[in-house]
Amino acid sequence: MTTRVGLKIPATLPYDRWEKAGLHIFQIADSSAWCLGDWLVYGQERYADRYQTGVQAAGLDYQTLRNYAWVARHFEFWRRREALSFGHHAEVASLPPAEADSWLDRAERQGWSRNELRLRLRENRRGNRTGVPARASLPRISVPTDRVERWREAASKDDRDFEEWILLTLDRAAADELGH
Repeated sequence: MTTRVGLKIPATLPYDRWEKAGLHIFQIADSSAWCLGDWLVYGQERYADRYQTGVQAAGLDYQTLRNYAWVARHFEFWRRREALSFGHHAEVASLPPAEADSWLDRAERQGWSRNELRLRLRENRRGNRTGVPARASLPRISVPTDRVERWREAASKDDRDFEEWILLTLDRAAADELGH
């Protein structure tokens, strides 16, 4: 019997039932990020007016839940690889679908850990640096939490990564201001 703080196991549990229970617990734990992500996406689409209440009721960190939803939204059910972790999928979620699928296929074939996939992605990006525009760092700014949460919500509604949404919004504002 499961409780909020653990598992109560009968003193005379046969081995086969103990083994089955362990496999079931592992499947639940392993799928929890996907399940929470799908739950959040559904809630956001159908209960927009009560979505925040549901998220608060979950009692988990807002950013963690937002990440779960972001990854779940980027991978239709049929594209998810059972042999790979949620973390594998998170590593490639920002890529175009065909490219993400290709990386997941390679990770599955090669038996890569999430960290190995991350390393290979970094190496690949470094190899593709020719012709990439120079990058500049922006100053850090201090912003009230309610504004940041509102921006995150807007990015999520726009189905974009927060950083991507910020850059796109700044580009739009600059184009508007400059009359382009």
